[in-house]
Amino acid sequence: MLRRLELAPLYLGALACLFISGPAHAQVRPGGHAPARITQRVDERNLFVLQGSTHREIDRDNDLGDVDDDLPMTHILLQLRRSPEQERELQQFIDELHTEGSPNFHRWISATEFGQRFGLAEQDLETITGWLKSHGFQVNVVYSSGMVIDFSGTARQVRQAFHTPIHHFERRGERHIANVNDTQVPVALAPAVVGVVSLNDVKPVALYRMHKPSRNFTFNSSGATYAMVPSDLATIYNLNPVRGAGYAGQGQTIALIEDTNVYSATDWTTFRSTFGLTGYSSASFKTIHPGPSSGPNNCINPGVIAPNDAEAILDAEWASAAAPGAAIQMVSCADTSTTFGGLIAMENLVNSNSQPPAIMSISYGQCETQNGATANAAYNSVYQQAVTEGVSIFVAAGDSGAAGCDNSVSQATHGMGVNAFASTPYNVAVGGTDFSDTYSGTNSIYWNSTNTSTFGSALSYIPEIPWNSSCAGQLVSNYEGYTTPYGASGFCNSDVGAFLQSTVAGGGGPSGCATGTPSIAGVVSGNCVGWPKPSWQSILGNPNDGVRDTPDVSLFAADGLWSHYYVFCWSDIANGGAACSGDPSGWSGAGGTSFASPIMAGIQALINQKAGSRQGNPNPEYYHLAANEYSSNGSSCNSSNGNGVSSACIFYDVTQGDMDVNCMGPNCYQPSGSTGVLSTSTQSYNPAYGTTTGWDFATGIGSVNVANLFASWPSTAPSFLLSAAPSSLSFTQGTHVTTAITVTQQNGFGGKINLSVSGLPSGVTASFTPNPATTSSDLTLTASSTAATGDATVTITGTSGGLTSSTPITLSVTVVGNFALSASPSLSITQGTKVTSTITVTPQNGFATSVSLSASGLTSGVSAAFSPNPTTASSTLTLTATSNATTGTFPITITGVGGGLTHNATVSLTVNAGPNFTISASPGSLNVTQGTTGTSNVTVTPQNGFSGTVSLSASGLPNGVTFLFNPNPATASSTLTLIASSTATTGTVTVTVTGTSGTLTKSTTVTLAVTAATNFASGWLDSDVGAVGLAGSATFANGTFTVNGAGQQIYGTADSFNFAYQILSGDGSIVARVASISPATATPGVLIRNSLDPSDMSAFAAYYQSTAYLNYRTTTGGSSSQASAPAGTLPSRTYTSAWPCTAPIPPRWPPASSTMSR
Repeated sequence: MLRRLELAPLYLGALACLFISGPAHAQVRPGGHAPARITQRVDERNLFVLQGSTHREIDRDNDLGDVDDDLPMTHILLQLRRSPEQERELQQFIDELHTEGSPNFHRWISATEFGQRFGLAEQDLETITGWLKSHGFQVNVVYSSGMVIDFSGTARQVRQAFHTPIHHFERRGERHIANVNDTQVPVALAPAVVGVVSLNDVKPVALYRMHKPSRNFTFNSSGATYAMVPSDLATIYNLNPVRGAGYAGQGQTIALIEDTNVYSATDWTTFRSTFGLTGYSSASFKTIHPGPSSGPNNCINPGVIAPNDAEAILDAEWASAAAPGAAIQMVSCADTSTTFGGLIAMENLVNSNSQPPAIMSISYGQCETQNGATANAAYNSVYQQAVTEGVSIFVAAGDSGAAGCDNSVSQATHGMGVNAFASTPYNVAVGGTDFSDTYSGTNSIYWNSTNTSTFGSALSYIPEIPWNSSCAGQLVSNYEGYTTPYGASGFCNSDVGAFLQSTVAGGGGPSGCATGTPSIAGVVSGNCVGWPKPSWQSILGNPNDGVRDTPDVSLFAADGLWSHYYVFCWSDIANGGAACSGDPSGWSGAGGTSFASPIMAGIQALINQKAGSRQGNPNPEYYHLAANEYSSNGSSCNSSNGNGVSSACIFYDVTQGDMDVNCMGPNCYQPSGSTGVLSTSTQSYNPAYGTTTGWDFATGIGSVNVANLFASWPSTAPSFLLSAAPSSLSFTQGTHVTTAITVTQQNGFGGKINLSVSGLPSGVTASFTPNPATTSSDLTLTASSTAATGDATVTITGTSGGLTSSTPITLSVTVVGNFALSASPSLSITQGTKVTSTITVTPQNGFATSVSLSASGLTSGVSAAFSPNPTTASSTLTLTATSNATTGTFPITITGVGGGLTHNATVSLTVNAGPNFTISASPGSLNVTQGTTGTSNVTVTPQNGFSGTVSLSASGLPNGVTFLFNPNPATASSTLTLIASSTATTGTVTVTVTGTSGTLTKSTTVTLAVTAATNFASGWLDSDVGAVGLAGSATFANGTFTVNGAGQQIYGTADSFNFAYQILSGDGSIVARVASISPATATPGVLIRNSLDPSDMSAFAAYYQSTAYLNYRTTTGGSSSQASAPAGTLPSRTYTSAWPCTAPIPPRWPPASSTMSR
């Protein structure tokens, strides 16, 4: 037990009561032996009302109107009705299954056989599915039981087929959908149809209560609290002798029914590790989403649904606390718009082609009147089928006392009611208790002042009282100095008692509205009738009321009023959980019958393990044992005796306290004051309900002494036990060892047993000879050379039909000679270089073999070499990167192999870029006419410190075209001149310009278009100069040049234009007259220039919009100058100077004063 102070308050809950199941194709052929019940023709005009299909708590005053007609209504469950004769036959069969000496004792059947014997006739099923299809529904699954059909459709189809509209409603501040009235079907179908399980989206309640700190008024506001941890559970309820005998649930599976996944499966592991449960290595935790055995899946992974994920993880942790060696199976399906996912999960499990888990626990609830008759029938039906398959079903009885319809509210307003999920005759309803040591001031007698290493401190069994956190409890009233909890001067109407106005208490009461319809919403009234009392519920204290009464048994479930609550690991901090680190005093704390149910399921797993088989409904045996105890031991088993209670008791009879809650309305005794207390009489105080000797509504037959229950459980069914000799084995890596597995047959067992082993360390394998076995088998365990070393406990499991047995073996795997491999963790290399690193081989335990080394994971362009290789001590790894090696950081695995062993070391290699360059050409395209030239500037761009020279070349030239680079080689840039002869091949080609420097090679391309030569006079050429954009052209005819060109004005530091020209050697001048210009903004003229380089020296006599200009550039790459000129200009060159001359038009052209040097 964990001693600690207050935990933070938190209230969690979820409400769900609808049942609409998944897609359905026929699974089997049910109803093989049943006579047809549908004998009339289906007439849609003659209808029958199916009562109990409307959620009575939907507030009609908050009706928000019709839903959309096309609203999907998926996985609706139609509950079917077998004949009265079949029902009687089924009940007799269930009784015989649980009666020793009966020919049918424990002869469980399959889902298929169940459907054939107790399901509807195939003819009826076909009629019903045909009717559904005729209304447009998709029939998803006809379950093997022959009792349930899953179908889907829309709100419109539901309205048209079942004659009820679907509306939006507001309920308790939340928006819901629900049918407005009870459903109707054709009269012909009525004998075979119970009804639609649910057409609303109100969900069941998760039955747990988060622990909250006490107010300043209460008795422990500043005192210690005594939280329950697994070792306390084992001490208080006497689990330790069972575990000492080797029983911890090995080979057993506990299925937890949920509509959510857990937030983190690590929480389960942390819980077990912290509280000392990890030594039970056979345990496991797994989440499944079971689909139907055929047809489309109707069990969708729900993900994490808060706060129900708290319910899921506490179920898993505390089931494992009771049976630490069992397999915990989280069985979760998503809720649909109208169906609780837990019901889908159960239907799919019990209708599976394989045998379902032998134990199920359900920690959700909904009161009978709110659940409705059809949904009540659905749970009763699936539980019936489960017990015929040998399944034991445990259900939380409820967390609201006898006010099952008023969960987690300040006062009861619906009178008395019970949890519909727990009130059937086919499940164990588990109630809740608290400890009375705080009330009696005896904490120090029952709790140690310090904790063990697993945080336990309970010293013995502790006297119990009903769990009750309401002011209506007589004990808390007395403790606070009040004579009564009721009346104006009673505790509930006091200032102090007002803080405890609540319905929080362990659930219980008589089944009151399993069938029929209440006349008052949520209240047992109208024609309500409870489930009939089962024959086994006949015991001292149980009333002769003719109905099923709950609970059956009880375990601690308090949420902290009297200083006690459960600790659990729920790390969903965002939704109210707590970090599961450090001392568990900071972990989550809670109470509720949600804890008691999975714990009782875990206790049953221990019994099943001992019995060697599944037990079906354990209630008949619980009541049989309790009846014997009450008649023989009497007051010696009174829980109030505390640590003086008889050591022979199987059940502890709780006789002090009550589970009464405060109330208004039905079943409320309120003589005065603003609130009353729940009572079986409104005229006098008869608390609902108090304890008594024997069975009572507050705690059932009481709580349990597990060791005595375990020892008293009958084991008359054929079974077997396994044992191993020797059971402790030690061997080294690379060797094997053998032990003998002995089968001890019990009660006439003679079957074959399939043997398996779990919990093996990594690298250890197992084989049995023979397998299957009847009396013995030799188990050989083989450890590989790399098997994990250390101690481990493995579990040997034998299975024969539904019987299982297991035995543990302790292994110790020791190490053999080995070696370790190490290397520098990181290396860096530059393209075109190499780097070295030392790889070290460290021998261990006498290892003396050479180790061969290799490297993997090398990136492109990097190679590895080892010297020496193989080696016994060290080797030099040389990594070489080419100049083109891929750059970046890469993990390289160094592998050493020797002596049958393999080890790896990882080196992080970073490849850095080396000196490099790129080249580019501008312009990237040239248009050259035959007999002319074109130029492009090639730029060399250094990278990463490159400083070399680059040799340039060109390839891909057409015939008749040659190239010239100036300069070549180059360091920064070079002019590429492409020279087309007069006979050069015309067309467009891609010229590749390649630059080479040492081992580095780069390239770029230039698009070259060679066009046919124009019809010029001999010696004339045409070429675009510079980056013109659009290619130009020129023609000559009748003494006139026509020049077409693009580009910019010939000015600045570089020119772009179309040039019709001759190559001039020596002195000369050019004379031309501008005949016409188009467009008027064009700039024609005559030009002498040094070369076709766009930036070379030039003299240009230009004509622009009726004005003559003189543009000239005197240095290559220099800026241009401009002067105005008369209408006539001509450029002239003499020796090393060129100048323009000007003159009026026409004929004389005197020289201008400007000159330019070549």
